[in-house]
Amino acid sequence: MTDPAPLITMAPDLAAAVAEWRRWLADLRRLSPRTTEAYGRDADDFVRFLTGHVGAPPTVADLGRLSPADYRAFLARRRRDGLAAPSLARSLSGIRSLIRFLEKRGETTSAAVATVGAPKAPRRLPRPLGVKDALSVVSDAGALAEEPWVAARDGAVLALLYGAGLRISEALSLTAAEAPPETGGALRVTGKGGKTRLVPVLPAVGRAVAAYVRLVPFRLAPDEPLFRGVKGGPLSPRIVQLALQRLRGALGLPETATPHALRHSFATHLLGSGGDLRTIQELLGHANLSTTQVYTSVDAERLVAAWKDAHPRG
Repeated sequence: MTDPAPLITMAPDLAAAVAEWRRWLADLRRLSPRTTEAYGRDADDFVRFLTGHVGAPPTVADLGRLSPADYRAFLARRRRDGLAAPSLARSLSGIRSLIRFLEKRGETTSAAVATVGAPKAPRRLPRPLGVKDALSVVSDAGALAEEPWVAARDGAVLALLYGAGLRISEALSLTAAEAPPETGGALRVTGKGGKTRLVPVLPAVGRAVAAYVRLVPFRLAPDEPLFRGVKGGPLSPRIVQLALQRLRGALGLPETATPHALRHSFATHLLGSGGDLRTIQELLGHANLSTTQVYTSVDAERLVAAWKDAHPRG
């Protein structure tokens, strides 16, 4: 049984200020109740720490006297308590919000908190699908759809994600005039930051899109969205995510099998087949090569796993 958390003690002026700050978060900043509650807990944790750190219930003036070392000591304490980097970063964000609120009211000032960097979360490796699973997702994309045109639509979208490495937002932002030729070819894609790139389209992907265009029951004006929802409006990313979620269950795939995992699969399978990083960077639309280099770790991880499975001493 864990010991109960110590009572929160603070000087009356700080208690009143924290209460005002919480109301400001909810009423003026209009943060969600969940975020407001999380920020409030972070402030409570900070006050508990300061009570022991300064040796008395902290006041508003005490906050103004804190140094960067004091904030780092708090983060170190919370890390020892088991908080991971994302939670520590959110905790620091909540404290900064409180300090900025007090500064705007003219009650204190603390430049120290701005000099403390948030802990960086370890970079997670992408989780691509195997070649067989990725092909199954694309070929069976419409298996659970009730209407043939919806089945063709889902298949076309997922084919663009895996066959051309598009982000889901990029695929759904295509207009009818930008639909790739049935025989394949090149597709001009507008990615993050409004940057455009040319992406080669395989004939199989072109055929999937053409099959959808022939079946869709709505008129596709050249400057209007290519992919439509069942009521004719632009297709929502959430609909694609739900379709893949249902398909994931039918195919027995892990929860990491998401639309974005198909883009990861595109890059990883290209790299595993001998593609060079610079080319893959251009195809994905990454601004920096370092972003693309993460796939080398994924491919190395795959090779190690294959070696352990196949080697007699693995």
